[in-house]
Amino acid sequence: MKLHEYQAKQLFATAGIPVPRGVVATTRDEAAGNYETLKRQCGGGEAFACNVKAQLHAGGRGKAGGVLVARSAQETSAHAAALLGRRLVTKQTAPDGLPISAVLLDERIAVARELYLALTIDRFNARPIALASHCGGIDIEEVAASRPQAILREGIDIVDGIPDASLSRIAETLGCIPEQAEACGRIVRAMWRLFESTDASLIEINPLVVTDDGRLMALDAKVTLDDNALFRHPDLAAWRDESQEQPLELRAGRIGISYVGLDGTIGCLVNGAGLAMATNDIIKLSGGSPANFLDVGGGANVEQVTNAFSIILADPRVKAILVNIFGGIMRCDWIAQGLLNATQQLEMKLPIVVRLQGTNVEEGRRLLAGAARLNLVSVDELADAARRVVVLAK
Repeated sequence: MKLHEYQAKQLFATAGIPVPRGVVATTRDEAAGNYETLKRQCGGGEAFACNVKAQLHAGGRGKAGGVLVARSAQETSAHAAALLGRRLVTKQTAPDGLPISAVLLDERIAVARELYLALTIDRFNARPIALASHCGGIDIEEVAASRPQAILREGIDIVDGIPDASLSRIAETLGCIPEQAEACGRIVRAMWRLFESTDASLIEINPLVVTDDGRLMALDAKVTLDDNALFRHPDLAAWRDESQEQPLELRAGRIGISYVGLDGTIGCLVNGAGLAMATNDIIKLSGGSPANFLDVGGGANVEQVTNAFSIILADPRVKAILVNIFGGIMRCDWIAQGLLNATQQLEMKLPIVVRLQGTNVEEGRRLLAGAARLNLVSVDELADAARRVVVLAK
């Protein structure tokens, strides 16, 4: 679960990570009043200026016109009115963008240098990892691709935490002078405490800035929490903003289906995450493009399968469907019955390639063979199934 910037900064502040003073607003009138509040908090004069930042779960807001500067209550109100209620398209959103329902009024900070600092999960080595770079304020993916040597990677022991030696290397990578190195260490340790206590999968500061007077401050904040641990954090779960989530992914999550929307034309229904990823890969290798990752789960029933088909069909880009089931706990006849139910309820007309193997496979194939109305091809081998569905999708 992703948090908005203003929510992440609230967590940062409670953890002792320095952030700019700011207030959030959801209407233009509230924004105007909050400008005056922020001005008083900052001791600003007549020329006091603040950032008006669109709140959405995507980066690249500044380049997309989602970060504006206001120098009066009236200008703040106008900027809020221009942002609130619209959908902002950035390089990290879908083509239709994401809705803006709140803006953050942030004090402007005089910046000397921009740095990068993050904690995330190193899935290759099954451990948390700290990332640091002197190249802050730009996409870390671009830095990783063009200058991988500019990113320091420090593994973190889940029990012992971050050792002093790692903190020293991080401070050195960021170019901190001795006074800043101490502050940097405090920030990294605070990030680690927050990472542990909230069951986060990402805590990112980009940029972590050195101010004109030499202080370190988190100018932006990004936090992603592990959905599987939200039951331990009802207070954080209440911060979920479902308007920022892809509707089909949200719908699938509510009924226990693992679904991620992609930009292809071949819908996939698979049981098991590993098999689902392999299915997507073989579709790409066969010249096609998957429209989704969908793991219906190892113990899904007929109703679950029917729901999975309805989610796939709700994507207008889907031109053909590949069903790839290896029946262990999941029974092939349940998949077949779910497919039949879906065609009856949803008037399914798309071509379907089905590859069934495993438990009750013969019964599953018998059910499908008796449904002559289906535009269906039954295939035994996955490679052949992928080739067939790519042709049908085209």
